[in-house]
Amino acid sequence: MKKLLLITVFILSFSGLSAQNMNNSKLGELLTKHSDTTQGQAENWRFAINGKLFICLTDENNNRMRIISPITEVANIDETILKNCLTANFHTALDVKYAISDDILWSVFIHPLKELSEVQVIDAVSQVYNPNYTFGTIYSSTNLSFPGALGQEKEKPKEQKLKRLKI
Repeated sequence: MKKLLLITVFILSFSGLSAQNMNNSKLGELLTKHSDTTQGQAENWRFAINGKLFICLTDENNNRMRIISPITEVANIDETILKNCLTANFHTALDVKYAISDDILWSVFIHPLKELSEVQVIDAVSQVYNPNYTFGTIYSSTNLSFPGALGQEKEKPKEQKLKRLKI
């Protein structure tokens, strides 16, 4: 009986963690608190951290959110760099992806809005920052990587320590 009670308490406490109830108001407060500058309003913010531009777009009705950061124009990317970005998407970019839109290469985090916690939002901003910062070198969003990362490719990128955001 004690085991059943412990399992029930564990399941109930764990299920409460998944319902974060993030919304535009909370998200806007977080972005303003943790960025150098913030402009915009609910559903569309522009902010900067360490000189890098970010855009956060939300849609509360459809429970979607994305944080993006422009890296470079596609015209500046050769085939090797594009291949490194795609390889990083599989091995080192983790929750963030390199993506192309409107002839710009972006670092992109996309997630359901209301399921996000405050800690996840801060981590997402950091993970969007790092692929922008490490572009052209290690193409990474964190210090983690999965087997087969860029170090095993024909052209080995130069080593670079990831910059930790102070947010």
